Amino acid sequence: MITKIFVLSIYVAILFIIGIVASRRVKSMSDYYLGGKKMGFWAVAFSARATGESGWLLIGLTGMGAMAGFSGYWVVAGELLGVFISWQFMAKRFKRRSDAYDAITIPDYLQSHFKSTSNTLRIISASALVVFVVIYVASQMDVTGIAFESMLGIDYRLGVLVGFGIVLTYIFIGGFVAAVWSDMFQGILMFFGLVLLPIVVWFSMDQGTGITDGLNAIDPTLTQVMGRSDDVWMNVFTILGFSMIGLGFLGSPQVYVRFMSIESEKEIDKGKWVALLFTLLTDAAAVTIGILARIYFTSAGQDPEAILGTGGEDVLSMITHEFLPTILVAIFIAIVLSAIMSTIDSLLVLASSSITRDFYQKIFRPDLKDENLTKFSRIITITMAMVALGIAILLYNLYPDRQIFWIMIFGWSGIAATFCPVIILSLFWKGYTEKGAIASMLTGFLSVILFKFVVADIEGVGEYVEKLDVLAPSFALAMLVGFIVSKAFPKKVTEVE
Repeated sequence: MITKIFVLSIYVAILFIIGIVASRRVKSMSDYYLGGKKMGFWAVAFSARATGESGWLLIGLTGMGAMAGFSGYWVVAGELLGVFISWQFMAKRFKRRSDAYDAITIPDYLQSHFKSTSNTLRIISASALVVFVVIYVASQMDVTGIAFESMLGIDYRLGVLVGFGIVLTYIFIGGFVAAVWSDMFQGILMFFGLVLLPIVVWFSMDQGTGITDGLNAIDPTLTQVMGRSDDVWMNVFTILGFSMIGLGFLGSPQVYVRFMSIESEKEIDKGKWVALLFTLLTDAAAVTIGILARIYFTSAGQDPEAILGTGGEDVLSMITHEFLPTILVAIFIAIVLSAIMSTIDSLLVLASSSITRDFYQKIFRPDLKDENLTKFSRIITITMAMVALGIAILLYNLYPDRQIFWIMIFGWSGIAATFCPVIILSLFWKGYTEKGAIASMLTGFLSVILFKFVVADIEGVGEYVEKLDVLAPSFALAMLVGFIVSKAFPKKVTEVE
């Protein structure tokens, strides 16, 4: 335990140093929220991927690999495709336009793009951000508690509070710059930790049985790439549900503010390859870790319930403690915290910017200058974090059997379904109107809730929707409604000109 605490202390000290150094670059609200738009491609690429992956990569996806077997690799394919489309076809367009609009938040971009004369679009977008960001941050804090409990034997509640204190301190000091720099540091830890662990595990296991044979001995359906069910449609919906997670990279604010912050379009070309390599290797490694853990612990006579638990949440903890010395287990605990905190910090800064700039400054106090809002921004950041902390503890007490993977995906889906269709259509369709954008956002926002809590409970349909999950249908509906409303209420001739 002393070794683990020592390693974690070094890790935390590095984060605090990053926060202190970053604070020297914060001289305006643009610095606090976008690093003055001077970030390099290494920092942005690692930050975008670390933020996009979060704790679900290490805790959620490793568990999913143990539960789903080979079909879990569809998540890898979906994410890789989403990252490629985002960096290859959307990032430069978005960077160019957000710079032209002098935008520092996503609602800023939307307001300027549609030349909106009212605050309706800004209010809806900022409100949606705050709601789903708080849910997503709460799920990340929940994973923090689980990580401390399963890997350190520290009480869940204490673990949540410790993680909360760490991430809030360095964000409070350094804002966006601290978030991006710490994300880069944490992303590097995640990358090497995930890529090396399955190699270590594989060469430490009995080589007499291959992966396919090992899974077949447990359950032959685990080796079926096209799904584990006898129902063809169930398999189709399962594969779509896994692969469509990648849709969230096509405009999610926590990722796209990083494109706003990057120094130039040339940096985007370089960052693309870093992001793709990171996604391919880390996602594939996470699923593989889960599969190897399932094989090893089952052959060792472990109870399947002990391996899988409520959602495979303990798989990573079990495999690291089994195969790694204490010092490396401690480093892996730091890696898990890295995955979690790299998302929490980014989302808190994002939510804080929505309240500070898009509500307080732009609507209620347009007379205030940016430099007068930095202190207020920090207060809002703390407030948002406190709300998310309360929700995390509430989830722990009310839903002890919750499955972390899907709680995270719900928050991720809410943000993605609300914003991605709007970002895509605004970048590629000149006929997209402000009314269409408002309709898209409201449809995406409400559809996530509708599919999750209403459609999923409909007999004969719900089980398929549950496998598909909420993102894909909500995303499609938001695109469709935005198109229809824009056609019904087209731009005036002067606007088009």
